[in-house]
Amino acid sequence: MKALTTAIYGKLSGSALGTDIGGRLYKGRAPEGAEYPYVVYMLVSDVPDLTFSEKYEDVLIQFSLFSSASGSTEIEDMFTHLKTLYDECSLSPTNETLIYMMRGNTTLMIEGHTTPAGTADVWHYAVDYNLMVKV
Repeated sequence: MKALTTAIYGKLSGSALGTDIGGRLYKGRAPEGAEYPYVVYMLVSDVPDLTFSEKYEDVLIQFSLFSSASGSTEIEDMFTHLKTLYDECSLSPTNETLIYMMRGNTTLMIEGHTTPAGTADVWHYAVDYNLMVKV
């Protein structure tokens, strides 16, 4: 999975989403006091899938987009740019072949977060992608 997550991170470079978040894409969790906006991605599940001659991994990755802006414009732009970048995209993980990357469940919520300025309401988009990878 390291090759896949490295390819996901590499695709961000030079993209509109990368510009939106100033390159702040974190794996697993953001560091304490991270500047908004940012994105966290994590592996939710990885299920092996076998045929008689080939091995696959059925992977679920979640992207969590965070914005502390008072309105929803920033988070909506981030979501649009995430879709543009990753919906049915091509990735080239080392020694693996991406068969597909499809967006699934998406949830928008407002959460209370501790920020450097104190506690604040923060926009949070949770976006799941299902990937099939030939290994």
